[in-house]
Amino acid sequence: MIEAKEFKRRKDNAVNILKKNNLKGALIYYDELNIGNGWYLSGWCPQFESGCILITDSGAAYILGGPESEPFAKMDSTIKETRNMNVFMVPDEEYPMATIVTFKEVFNEVFGKTDLDRIGIVGMNAMPYGVYKALTDDIKGIKLIDITSEYETLRIIKSQYELDLMQKSFSITDGAFKDMYAAIKDGVSEIYVAGIADGKLRTGGANWFGFKTIMAAEERSNGVVPTASSRILRNGEMVLTGCSARYEGYASAAGYSAIVGGKPSSQQKDFLKMLAEAYLLTREMLKPGMVGKENYAKIKKYFADKGGYEKYVVCPFVHTCGLHEAEAPFFGPNSNDVIVPNMAINIDVSLWSVPKFNGSRFETGYIIEEKGIKPFSPYMDKMIENVMNL
Repeated sequence: MIEAKEFKRRKDNAVNILKKNNLKGALIYYDELNIGNGWYLSGWCPQFESGCILITDSGAAYILGGPESEPFAKMDSTIKETRNMNVFMVPDEEYPMATIVTFKEVFNEVFGKTDLDRIGIVGMNAMPYGVYKALTDDIKGIKLIDITSEYETLRIIKSQYELDLMQKSFSITDGAFKDMYAAIKDGVSEIYVAGIADGKLRTGGANWFGFKTIMAAEERSNGVVPTASSRILRNGEMVLTGCSARYEGYASAAGYSAIVGGKPSSQQKDFLKMLAEAYLLTREMLKPGMVGKENYAKIKKYFADKGGYEKYVVCPFVHTCGLHEAEAPFFGPNSNDVIVPNMAINIDVSLWSVPKFNGSRFETGYIIEEKGIKPFSPYMDKMIENVMNL
């Protein structure tokens, strides 16, 4: 649930988008995968079922979902008005005591007999065809106006309320990462180590995960975001690790490449130092005014100058974070996006499918301040710095 002052700020911003576009209302689609846009206004997301938020230009807001989630929404969502719709329910499951309505009935209730010819949509690309079909069949003659980009822009600059939640999320992730790192030993399985982290995330206060814990050795690390398997770790192997707590909806991340047994070979040392140096070069650039494509070009050239490692670059090295561990802007090779104060930024320097070394990553997050940056995780920031001392 979002505190009252913060909810008003967000709702007012969403209403301003409606008025700017001469819209009487908008539907904001979300589900457990596409959680961010719905959570931004409700502080809540259903299990099993999906849903929409309907918001009007007067500021009225409704959760449109399924009856299984309705009691949950009334307890935990900031938005308390709910309507149940068949299209958001678990297929073929029946709730005979629930009142089930259609989009047409909801629109008639909310907008009355007004001449409604346009409605805003957020999350059109994420909306399943079945939801889209039910919507368009129910409201024939009403044009759908995609306002996703404008709405998601509201999430880029963080309020202090949001930054405080993210700080808590990173602190929880730190605790999980420390326990996971201590569990990386010869003879244990990837999934055992991941389980140590998962348990610590939950007991530390995480309400869910930004992504499933990453724990993968050697060739399995080429998966970029691989989940753990039953593979047994052996001394001297390089492992890719990652943790992400989600606290009150806000996600953090820690990513690190380590050696089982803690004794890297000379080649492994050189490779990890190169990766860490690229990370630190990115950190030097991370300040208000940095343009995304400038960072990408500089770090890719750095890897090229090190002997052709640029061919193993898959992802941009900087992205924002918040209600998702990675969200736009992503500051890639064609990005003209500029870093400004009160952004929450992850540095994520990684290489993939490198001969002998496979996949590798160093990642943690920072708050952009007026004159520089502040690490969400001084612990992870120092861990990556210390790679230079291997």
